[in-house]
Amino acid sequence: MTTPVDASVASGNTAEVPDETASAPAALTGQGVQSVDRALAILEVLARRGEAGVTEIAAELDVHKSTAFRLMVTLEAHRLVEQTVERGRYRLGVGILRLAGATTARLDVVQEARPIGRQLAEATGETVNLAVLSERSALYLDQIAGSSALQPHNWVGQHIPLHATSNGKVLLAGLSDTALEEFLDSLTTYTPHTITERSALRAEVAQVREQGYALAIDELEIGLTAIAAPIRNTQGDVVASISVSGPSFRLTAARVEEAIRLVRDAAMEASHRLGWGHR
Repeated sequence: MTTPVDASVASGNTAEVPDETASAPAALTGQGVQSVDRALAILEVLARRGEAGVTEIAAELDVHKSTAFRLMVTLEAHRLVEQTVERGRYRLGVGILRLAGATTARLDVVQEARPIGRQLAEATGETVNLAVLSERSALYLDQIAGSSALQPHNWVGQHIPLHATSNGKVLLAGLSDTALEEFLDSLTTYTPHTITERSALRAEVAQVREQGYALAIDELEIGLTAIAAPIRNTQGDVVASISVSGPSFRLTAARVEEAIRLVRDAAMEASHRLGWGHR
């Protein structure tokens, strides 16, 4: 499997990939990077020591007390640290729990979906992927290769476009209409089959919501077919997407129909394990 960049080249789109660092804002360069590094060091100090005062933190970081204090104020504003009963001493804040909770939720999805993904890969012989929404793209958390997949590209940890993939469409379908609108700008073309018109994508998302699964045939790259379905949590929110993908010549119309059933069943089972619905 090629990467999205490879796909754009294959489809004739040879526009130069922009150098993201060339236009990086000042906040992310020089002193900004140093401040981020120091802020992370503070969190590590508090994780190790339990609590500490500004003087101790300044000594640990080898910075002036005023610098340490400014960093603490910023972290406190984001609830990543909080003052103890004794004023001037700090500990990790509840904001850390929020961030950890998001990570834990993802780990729960992977843990519950992995055995189901193995069964799905065995039943179809194709590659199974698990993805979650991450900012403006889909992030692959897990991948299982089926018996027919020969040295598949490892997508774990990589981001893929939402509008050109089956997993992405499922994740878009889980958004509210208001949130969906934020993702309809700058729809990149990867192949002649990529949906790039806002109205067409809205209609596609509406169909995914109605039918409970998404298809992407030759949309990210020519010759690739994928089928995905939503995984829901206890509240019924779409928290992930599970998909089967493989070469279009293997995933014929008949096999796609069978894969749709298998993928939907797998997604339903994973959702049940996360507490959604009734068996």
